[in-house]
Formats: sequence, structure tokens, C-alpha cells
Amino acid sequence: MDVKLNVTLLTLGGFAELHKYRYLYFVVIFTLYILILCCNSTIVCLICSHKNLHEPMYIFIAALLINSVLYSMIIYPKLLSDVLSQKQMISYPLCLFQGLSYYTSVGSEFLLLAAMAYDRYVSICKPLQYPVIMNRITIYVCLILAWLIPAFEALMLGVLYSNVKLCSFTLTGIFCNNSVHKLQCVPSVAISIYGVVMLINIALLPMLFILFTYIKILKLSYQRCRDVRKKALKTCLPHLLVLINFSCFIFFDIIIVRLETDISKTLRLILTFELILFHPLLNPIIYGLKMNEISKHLKILLCLVK
Repeated sequence: MDVKLNVTLLTLGGFAELHKYRYLYFVVIFTLYILILCCNSTIVCLICSHKNLHEPMYIFIAALLINSVLYSMIIYPKLLSDVLSQKQMISYPLCLFQGLSYYTSVGSEFLLLAAMAYDRYVSICKPLQYPVIMNRITIYVCLILAWLIPAFEALMLGVLYSNVKLCSFTLTGIFCNNSVHKLQCVPSVAISIYGVVMLINIALLPMLFILFTYIKILKLSYQRCRDVRKKALKTCLPHLLVLINFSCFIFFDIIIVRLETDISKTLRLILTFELILFHPLLNPIIYGLKMNEISKHLKILLCLVK
């Protein structure tokens, strides 16, 4: 049957025992959503309000935390609405928008982490050239490209998906991700190839760049004095923790879709919750605890609140 895309409704079939645990789901998700907004916003406000934090490293951290808020806003409002609804449904165009926005945010995170790695490389390996290389123009270019490149690539993928015919109308997840690919009547070779290219551009290449950069930093720092090694580890460790954490979550995202027929609905739901609930909350915790300047201002703020 030829289905018109503008009237196509998809069912989100990833919830397990929703009728039993509806309100528990809502309370947990809503609580974490508020925590994500508050924790990320607090550190962003601290960075904006203190002049000693107006450095490239902290500007990139603020951008990363803003991206975490956007990441959450793409998923949480619809998720909370679905938990309280009798039927968990979404229109195909809105599903595409959510999925493409989600992967835009994912790509932006990898590119922002790559920019932060480059900033640390210049700071530690070329300290005398740091003010010249990491000037305002460089920072603005990095920030703009980190959001524009994934958005442009996601837009192109959206154009390819707009002409797809659907023969299945039930997603196995609780939000729209690359599982939409499995709804096609005939798998599109163009979409598959473009998806791989997009994955390489916005995830694999930035990840390889980050790893290469940190290897260079660690190699150079261990050739120098103890203070340089200490500074390198102190400033690079939080970024590496965020990278490892985020890479694991994205790996889960890919695996969940690939193994969707081989794992139980409950396990798939738990893995999905790990992906969307905890990652945006871990970033501000890691930076708040591990970055000395941010931690110091955060302690002052908490003392004032008390």
C-alpha cells in the first residue's frame, strides 16, 4: 500500500511494562531532566559570569554543556509526553526531525571534543604560540563548524529519507534514531552509504584526531618535567573521561539497533535509558569535579546557597 508520508504515524514500541510503571518512569525521567538542565546551566552560568573562565578551554566546555542541554531537549519533552499517553506515537516527519536533530547533537559533541583536544595540544605542546593560535577567530570558527557541519550532513540525510516508502510502522525504541532505517520497504543503498560516510565524518575522524592529539600530548609531556606531566594529566583527564563515556553510549546506540531482534525489550530499554538519561548528566559532574577552577567557583556558589 502506498502510504503518504505526511499522514504516516509511527508507533514507539520500546517501552516495557509501561502500564505498570508509567508514573515511576515519569518521575525518574522528569527528575533527571531537571537535574540535567540545572547542572549544565549552572556550570555554563559560572563560566559566563567569571572573567578568569573566559579562556578557550572553558568556552569549549560551556559549548559542550549547552550541547548536552540541546541533546536532552530533543528527546525528553516527547519522552515525558509518551510516558503519560495511552498510545506512544509520532508522525514520520517529526520522527525524522527528532532523529536528525539527535545525530546533529551527537556529531557536534564529537567535533567540540576534537576542538578541546586541539586547544589542549596547543596549550601544552606550543605554549608560546598559544595566544596567537587560539585567538577569538579560531574559537568562533571551531564553534560554528562544530554545529554547522553535523547539521548540514543531517539535512542531506533528511532529504534522502524524505522519498522513502515505509512498509513497517513500529519502532523498537522509545525515540527516533537510526532504527528508522529498518522501516523501509526496500533498504536504500544511497542512505546506507551516506550514513556510513556521515558516521566517519562526524564521529570516527574526530575520535581518531582526539586520540592522536592526546597521544602526542602524553608523549611530549613525559619527555618534560614533572610539572608539565601533572598539568597535562590534570587538564586532559576530564576530556578523556567525557570522550570514553560518550563513545560507549554511541556504541550502545549502534549495537541496540543491530541486535534489536536478539535482546529482550527490557534490556534494550535499560541500554537506551543509559544512553539518553545519564550521559547529559555525567558531563557537568565530570567537569565540575575534575576542573579545578570550575570546582572552586562551584564550591563558593554552594556555600552561598547554604
